[in-house]
Amino acid sequence: MKTLGTPLSPNATRVMLLGSGELGKEVLIALQRLGVETIAVDRYENAPGQQVAHHARTITMSDAAQLRTLVETERPALVVPEIEAIATAELQRLEAEGVVRVVPTARAARLTMDREGIRRLAAETLALPTSPYRFCDSLAELQAAIDGTDGAAAIGYPCIVKPVMSSSGKGQSKIDGPADVPTAWDHAMAGGRVSHGRVIVEGFIDFDYEITLLTVRARGADGRIATQFCEPIGHVQVSGDYVESWQPQAMRPLALERARAIARAVTDDLGQGLDGQPDGCGLYGVELFVKGDDVWFSEVSPRPHDTGLVTLSTQWQSEFELHARAILGLPVDTTLKTPGASAVIYGGVEATGLVFDGVAEALALPGTDIRLFGKPESFVKRRMGVVLARAADTDAARATAKAAAARVRPRAV
Repeated sequence: MKTLGTPLSPNATRVMLLGSGELGKEVLIALQRLGVETIAVDRYENAPGQQVAHHARTITMSDAAQLRTLVETERPALVVPEIEAIATAELQRLEAEGVVRVVPTARAARLTMDREGIRRLAAETLALPTSPYRFCDSLAELQAAIDGTDGAAAIGYPCIVKPVMSSSGKGQSKIDGPADVPTAWDHAMAGGRVSHGRVIVEGFIDFDYEITLLTVRARGADGRIATQFCEPIGHVQVSGDYVESWQPQAMRPLALERARAIARAVTDDLGQGLDGQPDGCGLYGVELFVKGDDVWFSEVSPRPHDTGLVTLSTQWQSEFELHARAILGLPVDTTLKTPGASAVIYGGVEATGLVFDGVAEALALPGTDIRLFGKPESFVKRRMGVVLARAADTDAARATAKAAAARVRPRAV
């Protein structure tokens, strides 16, 4: 954008976020610091981002008619999908009609809304290295894919089963033998974003570690789009759900080179606009498995990534500031400021309107910061906050982050 307006005025630059959880909240704050008027949309009232945006709207975002009505009523300059469960085909139509510009592109939102679109793009179109996989529509098909009785090579045990559409590891499980298959299927059906009845089963990769490589497509001072990379983020996932992350993750030079090549290939493709010309500015979270010098593509999100919450303390511009600047056509800086780590604070209870004890004790540890997300309802395994820690190295930062997170005690009242 050549100019930025003033919020709540006739010349305002208006941006709508579809999905307003903890990540969307930080994007909204970053946009507001640049004078953008923000519209936070979610499926439930008082979502974290709705608490800070200029305007809050609540709709079923997977309902094409509701989504079209909202976009045509609000007429934002940009629509920014922040979750997967959106009527992306309708977004594509709105973009093709010239009603709105979708960030990074409506095509990227559609391809990444489920694991099938992005896996087929990565493995079959771009020929990137991935784990062996198959898509299955029933328990019988899942068992056949694992055993190899469907006419293709057996996926075998162990393997990973995920719903084609889910977030934060929901519905994901590891299968070690035949007895686990029915349970994994039921777990996937319960954990999907929508009632889809389709899963991906992936062969297990014996990796050394996994990373998130935050990849930014942004316009430089010369107006040209360039790809930049943040330092790799290491992370630990339990049942597919991130529980801690740190930056930088040490990597061999060749492995880092290969990781960047994979990330560039997939984001270059997702960044193609309607006319086939490069566009698609924004931040992408690319997940990769690494073993020695070998790297495999796992997933990509065309938006800030939950493991990237660590950048709130480690980078001069966090992943949220990078995304905000890139989508507005502004230059970015991916420079690391300090090593650091993050650790998740779970709700621990099923309740509405939690209180948090121990915050002062957590912040008494040196180099710590806390984000409590403000979610109105808690579940046992729902992320309700995150501790950030900075230190001289990532080992020290991880220890501090986990110690601080353990001091925060959510409590129902």
